[in-house]
Amino acid sequence: MADLLLPTIIVLASGRGDRFRASGGSGAKLQALLAGKPVLAHTLAAVQASGLPWHLEDAGHPGMGDSIAAAVRHTAEANGWLILPGDLPLVQPATLRQVAAALGGAIQAAQPHYRGERGHPVGFARECRDGLLALEGNKGAAPVLQALRAVDAVADIAVDDIGVVTDIDTVEALARAEALLQLRLNPS
Repeated sequence: MADLLLPTIIVLASGRGDRFRASGGSGAKLQALLAGKPVLAHTLAAVQASGLPWHLEDAGHPGMGDSIAAAVRHTAEANGWLILPGDLPLVQPATLRQVAAALGGAIQAAQPHYRGERGHPVGFARECRDGLLALEGNKGAAPVLQALRAVDAVADIAVDDIGVVTDIDTVEALARAEALLQLRLNPS
């Protein structure tokens, strides 16, 4: 099966969205409407359009590291993973494929950058499985990525996709994403 050769996108949707509510938002940020659809629906549409296998992790874990570890356990046979927070509704399917394609050989991780700002998804090769399974707490996969940077095993990928750095943490960020999406849909 061809999917066994591709990394799996892990969509993280377990967060509580405290910053979103603190900024004046009501309800869960992933269910907040963006152009009439929930934020998470936009993210999942891009994931599905990428053609890569994917897994939605929404079980309500205590921290991002716990969510990543649970998702990797659930997809243990994957040929690597792209860690994508569910609150990045503008990420492009081509960017997901580009990060996936960068993995292999000496490259154990790949991270997109938009105009010098690091973003998501961060891709990890299958060899990172044990490190990802050991994650817990709120730091996500940062410790694994830092260790790989120390041995020059990370590909930094410049992308022309503002979606890799457009996360919805506040009501203001949601409004900014709405404006960016309108520009994308109506580029005149």
